[in-house]
Amino acid sequence: MVVQKELFGEGKHVEFKADIPKKRERFLKDVIAFSNTSGGKVILGVEDETREVVGLGDRNPFKLADAIANMVSDSCTPEINMEITPKTIDGKTVLEIEVFPGRLRPYYLISAGREKSAYIRVNGTSRPAHSEKIKELEMEGRRISYDTLLEIGAKYDAAAVSKLMESMYRTALAACRSPEERADVHPLTVEKLEDFGLLRKEGNSVLPTRAFTLLTQPIDRYVKIQCALFKGCERDEFIDRKEFRGPVQEQVEDAFQFVLRHINRGSTIEGLYRRDRYELPTRSIRETIANACLHRSYLDSGSIQVSIYDDRLEVDSPGMLFEGLSVKDALSGKSKCRNKAIAEAFQYMKIIEGWGTGLPRLFAQCREMGLPEPKFEEFGDGVKVTIYRADGGAGKDEFGTKNGEDDTRNGGDDTKTGEFGTKNGENDTRNGENDTRNGENDTRNRGDDTVKVSERLILDLLKSDGKMTQDRLADRLGVSPSTVKRKMAELQNKGLIERVGSTKSGCWKVNDPR
Repeated sequence: MVVQKELFGEGKHVEFKADIPKKRERFLKDVIAFSNTSGGKVILGVEDETREVVGLGDRNPFKLADAIANMVSDSCTPEINMEITPKTIDGKTVLEIEVFPGRLRPYYLISAGREKSAYIRVNGTSRPAHSEKIKELEMEGRRISYDTLLEIGAKYDAAAVSKLMESMYRTALAACRSPEERADVHPLTVEKLEDFGLLRKEGNSVLPTRAFTLLTQPIDRYVKIQCALFKGCERDEFIDRKEFRGPVQEQVEDAFQFVLRHINRGSTIEGLYRRDRYELPTRSIRETIANACLHRSYLDSGSIQVSIYDDRLEVDSPGMLFEGLSVKDALSGKSKCRNKAIAEAFQYMKIIEGWGTGLPRLFAQCREMGLPEPKFEEFGDGVKVTIYRADGGAGKDEFGTKNGEDDTRNGGDDTKTGEFGTKNGENDTRNGENDTRNGENDTRNRGDDTVKVSERLILDLLKSDGKMTQDRLADRLGVSPSTVKRKMAELQNKGLIERVGSTKSGCWKVNDPR
């Protein structure tokens, strides 16, 4: 009888073996690899190449199970947790050796040493972990989050700490949808940054952690997001590409805006207001990019990549699933956070809404929009999320812009204020031109606030960084520079902002009465 690996679970987490090889290391490396990653099964009594069930012959399955357990215990360290169960298939007995994800990583062969035999599973095969992965396995085993480690050689900088607290506070406020939500956002303190893990007390000193560096000025050149728009459905010809560096929270927004510039968008009229709608779930796209920064391995020298094709959007992040988490668990909403301090910071800034909620929400939103089911997978040494476009992105249908056109007007069906869009019907400007209908200016004021939403975002961004240029503001808001220039002139006329110092070296002062 021929059987498939899927009979015992996900194929890449199952290994068939007709018998234990003479070189038992070939058997043990799979056991170790499963324990160092997300677990798996070795099925003894099935030929690997032919998938033919050959069984155990005349051997007693219980005695053989005891012998295997003793062999693993004597050869591997730390102790590997597994369960061995005899099963009958087509009248023949096989052994199902289920290896559970280990909590005392890394696991390795005593005779070969950790550097040579700490195996991991990659794309359905067992292979030795590289040095960076071994370091990560060690931290997993010790329950240490990489981003909470002290930044070696860095000293406490009061000005940098104050600037980060102010920036995070303004980002959180800008993301709020209502006055009540804004009222729940409280300014940060040094003690709160310590609670988050961005700062750490050592004796009488307070020192920055690696998370603080990532949120202010990343040191490593590979800490960046590479974005590209490709022609067609293959990674052959670039139409546009950008690299975003700087604080990781800014990288998220920059990459998000890149995507918005290159996916289709249309609009519908609801009463007096126009509602913009993108072809893909923008709220989930933003959270997918944020999760890539949040869950990536910062020990891995790869970079996050956001790729747009005619038929799909892909977000790749370096680093396999953390601490034994499986794809199935992740899809169900279970989360194991690799970078806990950054997670705390992102949650405060409302960049993410909660741990483990992103994937279920992405799948639900794609269903609601009638899109193909997205894909979440381990891919090589990393993780990939693929969001499929409805019609290959080629036709306009109800969407008003085609792929690659730089017409990034504010809005979206699921972008909230602070995600560089506006709520339905509020401050709808495109490419610096007011959209007028029946003689009415479509940058309407609802009457409950004398400052329009886009102006509010400009004020919040200038409060967080008074030296921000108009081009930078335009990029952050997803509108044209001419729109920003006009809005800032209006703010100056109202006395809400003023220029202090020269054009090149000065800054913007915000006189916001709020």
